[in-house]
Amino acid sequence: MKTFLKILLTALAVILLANILPGVEVAGYVSAIIVAIVIALLNMIVRPLLIFLTLPATLITFGLFIFVINAIIILLADKLVDGFTVTGFWAALFFSILLSIFRSFLFTLLDDKEK
Repeated sequence: MKTFLKILLTALAVILLANILPGVEVAGYVSAIIVAIVIALLNMIVRPLLIFLTLPATLITFGLFIFVINAIIILLADKLVDGFTVTGFWAALFFSILLSIFRSFLFTLLDDKEK
């Protein structure tokens, strides 16, 4: 149940950010839910592999290269989901940073309700 709520909250964040940021578009609510599921799957499968492969760059930049990895995850989600469009790398970077902030805030609210 908690995973389902996290996916719905991520879909809500995707819709809000698509309305705020230029260069990011979502076709509808179903597309936003699919984007949330795809991002969750990419974060589980592809992100650890990318972090491992780019470990030297991550260490040299003191972890800031993780932002680039997050943008790559968003660009991959753009390629995999038809109703989700990101115009370029910078839009994906800003989207990933704001999505992380929104998700942490919303997941904190979710954790407070369970206690």
